Amino acid sequence: MTAGAGEGAGPYHQPVMLREVVDILAGAPEGLVVDATVGGGGHADVLLARAPHLRLLGLDRDPDALRASAERLAGHGDRVVLRHARFDALGDVLDEIGASGISACLFDLGVSSAQLDRPERGFSYRLDGPLDMRMDPSTGVTAADIVNHADERALASILRRNADERHCRRIAAAIVAGRPFATTTQLARVVAEAAPAPGRRRVHPARRTFQALRIEVNRELEILEAALTGAIGRLASSGRCAVLSYHSGEDRIVKSVFRRSAGEIPPPRPGLPPPPGPEATARLLGRRARTPSESERAVNRRASAARLRAVERLSPQG
Repeated sequence: MTAGAGEGAGPYHQPVMLREVVDILAGAPEGLVVDATVGGGGHADVLLARAPHLRLLGLDRDPDALRASAERLAGHGDRVVLRHARFDALGDVLDEIGASGISACLFDLGVSSAQLDRPERGFSYRLDGPLDMRMDPSTGVTAADIVNHADERALASILRRNADERHCRRIAAAIVAGRPFATTTQLARVVAEAAPAPGRRRVHPARRTFQALRIEVNRELEILEAALTGAIGRLASSGRCAVLSYHSGEDRIVKSVFRRSAGEIPPPRPGLPPPPGPEATARLLGRRARTPSESERAVNRRASAARLRAVERLSPQG
């Protein structure tokens, strides 16, 4: 989601696994590539320069990101179309612009450096700002709405489901006891006090809580499976779909959708015959998720948790 550090990039910088992503997508056939989370346009800029046979449709729900990407991608002229939309609206936007199919698509999930570094967006537990966390600040519930009104059981469920938070019940109880909350640092302080001491020595104890709330506010896991399935369904023969995920919940969904598109199903219980699998519409580009190099992790902290998976659409004959 973050963009390159060149002139005009603004605060969006250091696209994650840039070389690997561009290598995958540049091999797609001539046509339209969709960057479903265009951010500052970092991946898109390099891809368009590398692959003159491709045009770009860039989507983002964040108006600030769209302004940054419009500036960065201006040099590519009419090869670029940008739209303010969530990635699960991909099919509707394609219909709107009269595109029946696509050659490639990219989903770079999670939060960008630009969003984290702006206190007024409310994504960071380290910077004091309002408890917002909306990717699109013009619509939807905020993190404050959730922490101040959800009951203790619902809060614990959000922390467990969206961030694998081991201490979800303890933190949820502390949030309910400490509310109302208005700012990020107020919440981070209460979470830090509720978390067991060993957790404070490894990473900031509020990191998972803030991740879970951001995912809940933006319905990120809820919309991901349908969006990926729809995107793969739109791919032309030999078209490619690549996804960068940053935590286990996202990666589980991506892995499941991709393997299902490849005709694979989870193994049955021991002693049971395997059920028939779905018809394969794509092939996996690698059995395992790719990860950033050590050198990239050293200079780009956002890359440390990244996992890259990709598929290629099969021809109608399979």
